[in-house]
Formats: sequence, C-alpha cells, structure tokens
Amino acid sequence: MRVYKDRDADVAHLKGKLIAVLGYGSQGSAQAQCFRDSGLRVIVGARKGGKSWRKAKHDGFRVVSMDEAAKRADIICMLTSDSSQPEVYERFVRPHLAGTRQHLGGGKQHKTLYFSHGFNITYKLIKPPRNTDVIMVAPHGPGRQLRELFVEGKGLPALLAIHQDASGHAKRIALALAKACGFTRTGVFEAPFNHETFADLFSEQAVLCGGVSELVKSAYETLVRAGIEPELAWFCCLYELKLTVDLLHKEGIEGMWSHVSETAHYGGRIRGRRVIGREARREMQLMLKEIMRGEFARELAGQARKKMPRLRQAKRAGLGHGIERTGRQVRRNFNL
Repeated sequence: MRVYKDRDADVAHLKGKLIAVLGYGSQGSAQAQCFRDSGLRVIVGARKGGKSWRKAKHDGFRVVSMDEAAKRADIICMLTSDSSQPEVYERFVRPHLAGTRQHLGGGKQHKTLYFSHGFNITYKLIKPPRNTDVIMVAPHGPGRQLRELFVEGKGLPALLAIHQDASGHAKRIALALAKACGFTRTGVFEAPFNHETFADLFSEQAVLCGGVSELVKSAYETLVRAGIEPELAWFCCLYELKLTVDLLHKEGIEGMWSHVSETAHYGGRIRGRRVIGREARREMQLMLKEIMRGEFARELAGQARKKMPRLRQAKRAGLGHGIERTGRQVRRNFNL
C-alpha cells in the first residue's frame, strides 16, 4: 500500500481555483474551515435563510445559493447527506458541468466534482459527464474530530479515489485537497470508489453503529432480566466499553488483551466467539452481499422518498429502551 504524506502533495496546485462546499453540516463545515485556513478560496452553497446558511455566515464565509456556487466554482464539494446529493446534483450542479470552460491561459479548464463518500457514484445515482474530474477524499472520522486535529497540527487518516480523470491532473488535485484538510500529516491511501462504499457501509452496519449498539443493548437486557440492577448493567455493558475501545484503537486487539485481567482475557477469548458465532457471521455475509448488489441503496432511496418511516420508528423504539432511561439517571446521579 502506498501511503501519501505531506511531501507527496502540494496545495499550490489549487492556486487560483475557487472551491464551493455544498452543505455545511459536520463534514462540510469542518472541511470548509480547513480549506480556508490552508489559504484556499472557499464559498459555501446552502439553502438561503436555512440553518446551514446562518451557521456558515456566522463562521465568516461568503454564502450563496447552491446553483451560484456550482456555477462559479472550479471544485464542487458534494458534502450534503447521501440521500440529498442526487437531487442537489440534478438541480444545481449538473447544468454547470455540460462543457469545459476556457482557461485564461488558453487551454480547457475542467471542473472537479469532489466527494467524501462513494455512495452516489458507486450506485450510479449521480452520473457526471466525461469532461469532469471526479475524485474522493474520505476522512476516517467525523467532521468534529477532523477539525480538532487540524487545529492541533495533526490530521485524520483518509482514503483517496479517482473515478474520472478528464483533466489529467485529478490525482494531484485530490492530494492537494487532502493536504489542505491535514490528512497527509497522518497519511492518505488509495482505493476505488466502490471499495470505500462497500467497506464504509458494512462497517457502519455490522460494527461501528449497528452491531455494537445491538450488542450493548442485548447484553444489558440479559443482565436486567436475570435480576441484576439496571445501573450495574449499564456501567458494565456500556460505560466501560470506552476503556476497551481506547485500547483497541491505540494498541490493536492483541494489545488490548495484554491490558485486561487474566479472568477477562480467558473468558473473552474463549467465550467471545459464542456471541459472534456462525449465525452472526452468516448475517454479516448477507449484509455485505446486500450492500454490494445495491439492495441496501435501493431500500434507503425508497425510504428517503417516504421521509424515512422505518428510521423514525426505530428511533422512537431506541429512545424508549431501558438502557436510555437508566443512562440518563446514572449520568445525572454521578455527574457523568
């Protein structure tokens, strides 16, 4: 694997280019501020008068309509939600990608379409014209962490992908943008758009968000049903999880084992696979197939058209779960 560092990227490749950040949520706000702090020309495209418009104004950006931002910019950063991007692209971006523009030096100037997640390109929900550079720089972490590390002089690791290289300079532009966000301080590696999409969706569903949440709730329920105090179950199954995750993050799985008690080491190694057994592994394989075949993308698109009824129902159920009530009480009593 080639890892790109600061020495491999040059922000000077972006000299004179105007960057439009469409969307000013977690990633949009963080990346826009990092681009600006790296000396780049940045405007923000948002819905006039909306929350993002007001926030970007407050942060000192020139804020314009998405249509104007896409028209004026050399680099268009698609940083709205995955579900909203196809509509944003069709209404505001695609009309301004129809043809190349003449550069002041006489040559053709190609616009660049920039993503931080490969979802809409992988599933062909967005189909850019061939004369457009299509790139991705995907940070491995949320926008808030991205910004905090940048300010500290550090950076998140990130993935770089090139879907279309119409100009012949797409990779150096992507590396320059990665450097402007601080990613090359730690390291940037390259992979295809679809691999980033498949791995990201699967990890969110099977581990990072879905899997770990269901594991914690199931463990909590098991203890409470056996007569264990809810507060004790909460501390053991949820609160202490951070301690283990911090060790996993810093030293890996084997490093984590070296820091726990012999009892925890033996019990965890020998019995852990009974929880994540054959059935769980079969479900993981099925989930990945659904992602790779586009079934999850179609399901998500269908739900988005209906205003996400399944998600709203799941959220209501989650808020009413005993672990949430216990958590609120424990945090209040212990000032956590």
